[in-house]
Amino acid sequence: MRTSTHIASDAATRAHRACFGPRPFHLLCATVLGLANSTAAHAQESTTRERTHTFNRSSNMTAMAPPGVSETTRHASPDDIRAFRIRVSDEQLADLRKRILATRWPDKETVSDQSQGAPLDNLQALVRYWGSGYDWRKVEAKLNALPQFVTTIDGVDIHFIHVRSRNPNALPLLVTHGWPGSVIEQLKIIGPLTDPTAHGGAGGDAFDVVIPSLPGYGFSGKPTGTGWDPDHVARAWAELMRRLGYTRYVAQGGDWGAAISIAMARQAPAGLLGIHVNLLPAVPPEVGAALATGSPPSGLSEQERATFDVLAASAKGGYSAYSTMMASRPQTIGYGVTDSPAGLAAWILVHPGFAKWKYGTDPQQALTRDDVLDDITLYWLTNSATSAGRLYWENHGRSVLASSTWKTSEVSLPVATTVFGEDSYRPPESWARRAFPSMTYFHEVAKGGHFAAWEQPELFASELRSAFKPLR
Repeated sequence: MRTSTHIASDAATRAHRACFGPRPFHLLCATVLGLANSTAAHAQESTTRERTHTFNRSSNMTAMAPPGVSETTRHASPDDIRAFRIRVSDEQLADLRKRILATRWPDKETVSDQSQGAPLDNLQALVRYWGSGYDWRKVEAKLNALPQFVTTIDGVDIHFIHVRSRNPNALPLLVTHGWPGSVIEQLKIIGPLTDPTAHGGAGGDAFDVVIPSLPGYGFSGKPTGTGWDPDHVARAWAELMRRLGYTRYVAQGGDWGAAISIAMARQAPAGLLGIHVNLLPAVPPEVGAALATGSPPSGLSEQERATFDVLAASAKGGYSAYSTMMASRPQTIGYGVTDSPAGLAAWILVHPGFAKWKYGTDPQQALTRDDVLDDITLYWLTNSATSAGRLYWENHGRSVLASSTWKTSEVSLPVATTVFGEDSYRPPESWARRAFPSMTYFHEVAKGGHFAAWEQPELFASELRSAFKPLR
């Protein structure tokens, strides 16, 4: 089942290597490779012929490769990098609207808060707009205005965005999303990172940006076997950066992206200089054990006790129940979220990162209803809600916040973190430095929540400039 279109040819591969390989060639291509009419930008290297395919959700295609898997030319090698372009069919969008109109709604919750899940009135209003006023073509155009590519690693097609700065000394940066996010989370930070002078930074702060879709997410392929845990993804990301010709780079991640970035730092592949994460697994072993009983261990500071209380209340309130379900039965959940757009929206919005979101009714909140629906629609159109959830199953229910889970004491590369003040989990500096002896940067900021890059892109980019400055 496929929901995108793209270009795949040896010529595209050669063009990519010319533009994104040795530095002297990057000005020839800048940010145009992968666009429909971009061949003139790299005509000196090759002429790329675009083949367009449109994929629908028809039942007779269910045995086909997952969304995003490319059809290479006959002579393409497995490690080729193929240019990629999205084109969702009108029929697929019509099918989505039809399903939304046919939604069978449950009765209203019996509480006045969100303790039973997404409130009926809020979700109905959002879904009505999804089926009538929302326009997927806008974000599709935004994505297609960026250089997108696909390469096959360990048998799975990996989709990624690759934008190089015009600054010849830009530092390569690999950015990884999590669940229920996607590459859409990072679209707003591309400009501030690649062109810092236009966003309050200095030219020497520039980054080349690589933003991959996790295996099973978005336009990446869906693994057909087990074993794609964070450690495996980390090794795949190192291979991706090697194929792009980068011999020195840094990595950043939030949510699952943090776990994968930390795994990369522990594996220390050639070229990786350091990492920045905004979900730090810093809960000490004795605190994790105490959370199981609800009684805090002795000797906690005031800030540590406050963090313990937040984590204990979260566990008691069932805020991580979604994680438990996907870690144990992702396939069972998948039937509902694959068949019902409203069910998919409700499931994604169960994430604690959306706990304070007002469904787009508050103009002061950074995430509009279009922002959130862009992400939800990407999951729907790529039919990736089930395959994305399997990353939790692959993690075997291990705590994403425990320092012992990710063997943080084994990380010797520089580690930086920013604690965003509107996130529910805000680890104290004492825990952070204990978990990561190689920590070089710890900073707390007032704004930004779990989806910091999405919510506060300028602030997020500023934090990365500061965190990675010593590694340039």
